[in-house]
Amino acid sequence: MRTVTASEAKQGFASVIEAAAREPVIIRRQKRDVAVVMSMQEYERLVRLNVSEFQRFCDAVGTEAAARGLTEDKLAQLLADD
Repeated sequence: MRTVTASEAKQGFASVIEAAAREPVIIRRQKRDVAVVMSMQEYERLVRLNVSEFQRFCDAVGTEAAARGLTEDKLAQLLADD
């Protein structure tokens, strides 16, 4: 993974974008990583991965809740505004 300083990124933004098409580029400011530039394809892949992971988590929580006796009626009662 390529790393450039914030100044280098500012001066050569076109080359940072070109490099990001091949691999993520880390932007560093004052010896600290502050940003990453990546291709749209890689960004969309990460978003899909996060959505899938969240869905698996929700499914696991729902399965565990059902196994412990939580029904939709009980959940509605818990969430009701009293």
